Amino acid sequence: MAVVYPPAGQLITVATSDGASCERSCCGSRHDGRVAESNRVNPWGEIVAIDQRGLFMGNRGCIHRDRRIVRAWQVRRWITCVLEYKGWVAPKWEPGRWTPLFFWDEAVALAAGHRPCALCRRADFNAWLDGWEKAFGERPRVDPMDRRLHADRLDGKVQRHHARAWSDLPVGAFVVIDGPGRGGEGVPALVLTDRLVPWSPRGYGPAVERPDRGDATVLTPRASTDVLSHGYRPAVHPSAS
Repeated sequence: MAVVYPPAGQLITVATSDGASCERSCCGSRHDGRVAESNRVNPWGEIVAIDQRGLFMGNRGCIHRDRRIVRAWQVRRWITCVLEYKGWVAPKWEPGRWTPLFFWDEAVALAAGHRPCALCRRADFNAWLDGWEKAFGERPRVDPMDRRLHADRLDGKVQRHHARAWSDLPVGAFVVIDGPGRGGEGVPALVLTDRLVPWSPRGYGPAVERPDRGDATVLTPRASTDVLSHGYRPAVHPSAS
């Protein structure tokens, strides 16, 4: 699926996990006039071309050819890494090598279906395992955990969502809220203690009130949401506060 780079503020066509396409409002070019690369990931789990490199890197295996994304994932091990580890920065677009992807913050990465890397983020990975053990009663091995996460993040080839009471949502999860105007497209929003912070390709926007009744549509996979509910605290971009 070719990525179309429109003028800022218009619609961009993005490749989705089932090979289809959809359109979302975004800015497709960088502030310096250069075209953004198609290696950013949004809370819907889509790999898109937006000027939002963010705080974290991650990967899903080798999913590129030349400088193009050709599939949504290769392996079940979807991880979130630091941008630099002991002075090493991952090379980009190398043939046959895993494809570096970029996230605005860790909450976005979790919503997209990723988890902390056990190598470059060992302390965070251990904290993740602590939360998993509290949520599910056992400390998992990596392969079974990744199989569970893979089942929770995908419904066939599209992102799987689940419902959860607003009162039960943990800080750091992502939900869908109504977009501006009547019949507006759903907008992903970060859950904080007393408010929701809408996300867009430009970053986090002004906060809105968090409902206290009814159910939310949750983007963050069910197992990851449970880990958040049991103490894991993702790194959130400072603009959300």
